Amino acid sequence: MPTYEYECLFCRYKFDEFQKITDKPLTQCPKCKGKVRRLISGGAGLIFKGNGFYVTDYKRSHLPEMKKEKSTDLKKPDAKPKPPAKTSKDSKE
Repeated sequence: MPTYEYECLFCRYKFDEFQKITDKPLTQCPKCKGKVRRLISGGAGLIFKGNGFYVTDYKRSHLPEMKKEKSTDLKKPDAKPKPPAKTSKDSKE
């Protein structure tokens, strides 16, 4: 459900209202009971308000280990290519 921003035309009070898309816009200010208008939003996809949203909430704990493994793989010397296997046709000649 989206959050809509409203402004009172009389007292200039601005407030947000959490409404369904199908709900009709509000018409009355909660402070002075004056007429309100719905403001055009900036189009934010997600709004994180309140506590509990941290960068580390969904961080992968095994990520540093994977980086270490990749860096050691780069330091390994390249394996020597193996000669082609002999076939029975090669041994007859």
